[in-house]
Amino acid sequence: MSGTHSPGRRSVLAAGTACAASLGASWLLSGCSGATAAPVLPAAAQRGAPDRGGTLRIARPPASDAETLDPASSLSAYEYLGALYNRLVRIGADGEPAPDLAESWEPDSAARTWTFRLRKGVTFHNGRAFTSADAAYTLRHILDKATASPQAGVLAPLVDPGRLRTPDAHTLVVPLKAPNAEFPSLLTHYNCYVVPEGSGKSIGRTGIGTGPFRLESFAPAGPGRVTAYQDHWAGRPVLDAIAFYSVADMSARSNALLAGQVDLLSQTNLDFATARVVAASDRATIARVKNGQWYVLPMLTTDKPFTDVRVRRAMKLAYDPEHVVKAALQGAGKAGWDNPVPPDDPAHISAHPEHDPEQARFLLKKAGHENLAVDLYTSAYDPLFTPMALAYQESAKRAGIRIRVKTASADSYYTQIWMKQPLMATYWYTGRPVDQLFNQVFRSGSSYNETAWSDKGFDALLDRARAETDDARRRDLYGEAQTWVIDKGGAMTPMFADRLVGISRKVRGYAEHGFEFDYLGIGLKGA
Repeated sequence: MSGTHSPGRRSVLAAGTACAASLGASWLLSGCSGATAAPVLPAAAQRGAPDRGGTLRIARPPASDAETLDPASSLSAYEYLGALYNRLVRIGADGEPAPDLAESWEPDSAARTWTFRLRKGVTFHNGRAFTSADAAYTLRHILDKATASPQAGVLAPLVDPGRLRTPDAHTLVVPLKAPNAEFPSLLTHYNCYVVPEGSGKSIGRTGIGTGPFRLESFAPAGPGRVTAYQDHWAGRPVLDAIAFYSVADMSARSNALLAGQVDLLSQTNLDFATARVVAASDRATIARVKNGQWYVLPMLTTDKPFTDVRVRRAMKLAYDPEHVVKAALQGAGKAGWDNPVPPDDPAHISAHPEHDPEQARFLLKKAGHENLAVDLYTSAYDPLFTPMALAYQESAKRAGIRIRVKTASADSYYTQIWMKQPLMATYWYTGRPVDQLFNQVFRSGSSYNETAWSDKGFDALLDRARAETDDARRRDLYGEAQTWVIDKGGAMTPMFADRLVGISRKVRGYAEHGFEFDYLGIGLKGA
């Protein structure tokens, strides 16, 4: 599940023990930051303008030794991508597609052919001008089977690489196999960062893009550094450089932040206890990303008892999402009510069935599963998995459902448990466009369809939504899709959690959307 989950073990930090002596990473210095009484967690990062210059130090979990700078790859080094590259289209702060390397785009009347007008005066880090040939090559590279890009499964049903046209240096024409009024939103995915024409075999090492930083060094699963690109088309970034460090243990990453040795913890959702320690320190604080993570309890619809839609409905009616939010998140998030579309997404509908344990009992009895007992797998892979599982267990008791919580190894969770056991805990980052969310995670046959749910009627509904050019009607169709998933699908969505990001009090300009922040504008106070 590339780009979906972030490594990390639950921290056992306590307020008096957050000392850098236990960091366990050879590059770190010694030191310790004291903590006062734990405060209420802040709602946002430090405000104000950064000073120009300085080096931002990011600690990240180590990835595979096969990690690459090729953005199309399933093994891409995620933290580097926004620094090195741009996309044709990005997601704006309002959640809607916004211009990046494409200044504008328009469909034909049937939303079957899209024309992108590309930005002029853009150069790659090697000085070569960006043209439509690079944009077309990027799409072909994603679609090339040899690349094995996760985004190929989203784009291949729509884009024939042989039909892409570049009538001039700043125009890209994309004829689609089927109408899709949301097509530009699919290009906002991080696999879609633009690379130079012909760079497929080298881009994983060179990192040559059009982004605000250029590559200085990179070691797979190790350290690296990028420096400001003076000729960036949107202007020079605030920072002089960003240094990346790989630190395996979440406690070590947190302690490094408390000791002032790093400035930002990437792909690290802090558990609530650790977040309170960080927020209480004099060097670090918390940036809270509202509804940043979508937590799921997927039921494999190909395994009994979840082959029966009545059992799936009963599992959803049996528990109270508000209880799960209170118990697992201590209020730092919102109830999901089994709708995978985040509550702040423009397409979200608020209607849902209410918690009804008696109706759940009735459905289970009709399905022949009275006094149902099932295993629910969790692990320390993410700090919220087990609290969510235990809260669900407690809530579902009222419907007579006995949940046996099983803890699996974090190291093998996504190879041995995910999509293999009938019921498990998992999560996704929010920020996916609604079209991609439904087609990637819920459409029949998708490799990311973690419940293996298959419904031809639902697939047909998605096709109708894609082809609908009237914005209001298309939104209604996506509303119907949400109702369909709630009523018939195999995914329980107990909650959307605020992601708690550890960050130095010196950092300014940190604003995250869709697990990305503005590399151009982020900086340090007193750099």
